[in-house]
Amino acid sequence: MYPARLDEKGRLKLPTVFQQYFNSFAESKLFITSLDGRIGQIYNIAAWRANENLFEEYTEDPEALQDLLFNAQDLGAEAEMDAQGRVTVNSELRRELDLQGQELHLFAYKNHVQILSEAIYQERRLRARPNGKENLGKLERAGLK
Repeated sequence: MYPARLDEKGRLKLPTVFQQYFNSFAESKLFITSLDGRIGQIYNIAAWRANENLFEEYTEDPEALQDLLFNAQDLGAEAEMDAQGRVTVNSELRRELDLQGQELHLFAYKNHVQILSEAIYQERRLRARPNGKENLGKLERAGLK
């Protein structure tokens, strides 16, 4: 979990570990969006294209897919990381997720980086802490080392 903050131009300075991760890909483009209107996601463009391929083949719940795609496109935009490791978060996403003027929390999840506002971070924290022991036991039984 890494603390972050948007600057006055809406740029998010990524921690070095995330800069290295995104720089490891052949293409420098990123896709920054929110799939649920609450948590932001930063994908390298190859991972986002893989998601788009999944979307094309997904038939289980077409309405859920339409809603998710609507959110992704409505709130998303391509971006590139600058030489200082900053990415610009588009204004619609900043407004919708209330990202401006507060500490944010970044963490890697699967093949992307999640952007949590302070309110979402605290909500997740309150949910995760009380269940920690039970969840740890479940995952140890599943093979967690």
